[in-house]
Amino acid sequence: MTQVSMSRLVAGAQRGQLVSFPTDTVPALAVQPDCSELIFTAKKRSYEKPLILMGAFPQALWSFVKGTDGELEIWQHVAQKYWPGALTLVLPASAKVPAAMNPTDPTTIGLRVPDSKIAIAILSLTGPLATTSANHSGEPALQTLAEIEAHFPDVLTLHPTELEGFNSVTMGVPSTVVKWTGTGWEVLRQGGLNFEF
Repeated sequence: MTQVSMSRLVAGAQRGQLVSFPTDTVPALAVQPDCSELIFTAKKRSYEKPLILMGAFPQALWSFVKGTDGELEIWQHVAQKYWPGALTLVLPASAKVPAAMNPTDPTTIGLRVPDSKIAIAILSLTGPLATTSANHSGEPALQTLAEIEAHFPDVLTLHPTELEGFNSVTMGVPSTVVKWTGTGWEVLRQGGLNFEF
């Protein structure tokens, strides 16, 4: 049985264990960034598919990217408009990002702040986590605690009573992913949010 209290899930995440929690898009599989290898192994995920760094608020994420003052201003403006929300920004990675998060291209990192009170509550205690959807690679995203527990029996999930009062709404659609090209934005994946730039 891996359904645990919020405090046990947070403590597990802080120790480098794999955890899962609801977000505004699809439930996340998450781990400390320097333990990213655990996600690739658990999901049987290709190393060509990078993980997303999820944080409780934008300020928790900016040290993981590097750019000019002008670029940072653009990125922060976009973040202010769309975060918290279903938008992942792929930006140039700083030296702070573990290479294991994006093994085939460690020069970039995807960042997101979810529009989910429960996810933000967890991330505000754990710090930014490496995340992806809770499913085996190539399969549909799992939507319920029971499904996640059946597929990932060793992953810590929240006991249903921990979700009461959080009014957690999950769209069931992944985030929209946009990449900074150096001069503008390129949409890599159209998800649940319409990005205008």
